Order: sequence, then C-alpha cells, then structure tokens
Amino acid sequence: MEKRLGFVGIIIEDRKASAPLVNKALSEYGEGIVARVGLPYKERKCQVITLTVDMSTDMLGALTGKLGAIEGVTVKSALAKN
Repeated sequence: MEKRLGFVGIIIEDRKASAPLVNKALSEYGEGIVARVGLPYKERKCQVITLTVDMSTDMLGALTGKLGAIEGVTVKSALAKN
C-alpha cells in the first residue's frame, strides 16, 4: 500500500484510565509515526496528542479505530491527497 503524509489529533479525557491504552496502541504503529507532541490541558483536565504520520490508509484506519474504541478518547485524522 502507498503511504501518505497526514496527522492524527487525540484528546484523552481521563489520563489515568486511558493513557496506558493509548500509548500501547501508538507503540504498535510506531513505524508510521513521524512526530508526536503531547500537551496536558489542565484547565480542561484532559490531554491532547498530535501525531504527524506517514502511513497507508489501511494502517491509519486501524490505528484510529483502535484509539477510538478506548473509552474517553476522541480521535480525528486526515491524510494528504498524494
């Protein structure tokens, strides 16, 4: 499959419960992750993670599906057209 450049935005509402599961999923797809920035947003009591990825649509779908199935996690993504 052809890889494309893209991003993934992740919001974690309950860090203690969800972060270990998120980190496990991210490590499984680490070969396609180019950069990761994680920020605690104390005012909203959540965590925000932004990923830059270089992966196929199938791989991105598998990653975001796994992340989206974690309770308290919201995920959105996009890939470049080419």
